[in-house]
Amino acid sequence: LTVSCIYFLQESAEAKRLKEERLAQYEAKKSKKPALIAKSSILLDVKPWDDETDMVKMEECVRSVTMDGLLWGASKLVPVGYGIKKLQIQCVVEDDKVGTDMLEEAIVAFEDYVQSVDVAAFNKV
Repeated sequence: LTVSCIYFLQESAEAKRLKEERLAQYEAKKSKKPALIAKSSILLDVKPWDDETDMVKMEECVRSVTMDGLLWGASKLVPVGYGIKKLQIQCVVEDDKVGTDMLEEAIVAFEDYVQSVDVAAFNKV
């Protein structure tokens, strides 16, 4: 081997070592980053049985539903007709932990107050 070949082999070995070192640093940095949690914002329409349903109590029942990954937000009463109002309530859920079906089932379980639940809006956050 000539001197230039030996020098080239030493240089490429150094370049390979440097590349491996940088890759290791990158992987270490990447592993420290928290994983991105997929979340969704859901607007629910919760409908009462009739105009005599206690809407304050119905909202208390809905907000009493607690799950890991569920956060309740703002709410308002929206007129439907004939003196009946529905509860429109916002929540943010972690997609891996809370599904809309689970949420609807938990709310409809308050059958003295809740007739039905519909998803009015569903947006990824």
